[in-house]
Amino acid sequence: MEETTTQVREARATLNYARISARKVKIVADLIRGKDVDEAISIVKFTPKASSEVIEKLLKSAIANAENNHEMKKESLYVAEIFANQGPTLKRIRPAAKGSAVRIRKRTSHITIVLKERN
Repeated sequence: MEETTTQVREARATLNYARISARKVKIVADLIRGKDVDEAISIVKFTPKASSEVIEKLLKSAIANAENNHEMKKESLYVAEIFANQGPTLKRIRPAAKGSAVRIRKRTSHITIVLKERN
């Protein structure tokens, strides 16, 4: 008995320790999940959010990985997965009233984009 396995090719790009909270990234990530690559780039380009610039750069990197490393065509690519996980938090201290101090949390995130080809 022969088994036929169709290997699904995927290209991915990750950005670790991005200086933006994962909560802000997830808002834009939800907009482009499942969309074609050209549509996803145009959505991200005209979305007025802080994370859209970071995601646009990462999306272009994933497209370049797909074309150069995996010989995939840009016209048939779509955003199969995109997720943002919480990274380590940088803790800073700021002086406050009456000689006390307030802790400032500068959050980071790990963003991953996976592209696949549509058949």
